[in-house]
Amino acid sequence: MSGCFSFMMLLLSVQGAYTQQGVRSILQTFDIQTGERQVILIENRHFEAPNWSLDGRFFIINQDGSLFKVWQDGAKEKIYTGDATRCNNDHLISPDGNTIALSHNIYDGEDGWLTSTIFTVPISGGEPVRVTKNVPSFLHGWSPDGKMLAYTARRNNQFDIYVIPSEGGTEIQLTNTKGLSDGPEYSVDGKFIYYNAMDSGKMELWRMDSDGKHTIQLTGDAYSNWFPHVSPTGRHVVYISYLQDVGSAHPPMKKVALRLYDLETKKIKTLYSFIGGQGSLNVPSWSPDGKKFAFVEYVDLKNDGSKD
Repeated sequence: MSGCFSFMMLLLSVQGAYTQQGVRSILQTFDIQTGERQVILIENRHFEAPNWSLDGRFFIINQDGSLFKVWQDGAKEKIYTGDATRCNNDHLISPDGNTIALSHNIYDGEDGWLTSTIFTVPISGGEPVRVTKNVPSFLHGWSPDGKMLAYTARRNNQFDIYVIPSEGGTEIQLTNTKGLSDGPEYSVDGKFIYYNAMDSGKMELWRMDSDGKHTIQLTGDAYSNWFPHVSPTGRHVVYISYLQDVGSAHPPMKKVALRLYDLETKKIKTLYSFIGGQGSLNVPSWSPDGKKFAFVEYVDLKNDGSKD
């Protein structure tokens, strides 16, 4: 069994284990200037992957296959997505703030992930419009001009990075490596795509031109580094690191750290260590002013000794 396929099967099994009970999910924000954290929502259920709205008023999370708005006071509002009711933790807000792009499994069941497909809906809710014809496709980035979506896709038994017009069309392959390439996200000016890949033999952060050329490795340490998210100012990249090398896997409920890469100084700062991983920082989650970002911390209630 290939490393990429093993990664996906592990992802599916651990997601299922924490979908309903036995875990506390804590949505919070982190101020990169003060180091202060603010709790927005706590539930003794599993939810994932906060986006921060362009007006700063709410977040979008996924839970039980649906998308929800979470307001700054913690109030929740379900977003109508038609028959897209098996949404995973791949969702984005368009650069103009009017649309949500999401990944939805067309079919249910153990092999449902093989039918992950990208759709768009109005941010106020509506019927989903299909973008990708080929499956599986896992959404991650939206170009600043709103014209292109970047995603990870399994084609020819390997996971590579692709882009496609946001209104649908022909997909374009950007990477072609045997190891997993994942988490593509555009730079603020649209010239580059940041991503994580196994090209060096372990999971590190990389950057390439938006056409897939001129790849550069950004990190190289003892950690497994995932999901680079570029701040609206273009100065910083926040990402999540597994404190122990987990290969090409991205499991939940592990010791991880939020880390900040300064694109000007090339220095890396560890911001906060906690229990998390899958679902904590999958999607772009910066505040509009680039001073804060949102993430999800998890508590295993079965071992924590408290269920209140």
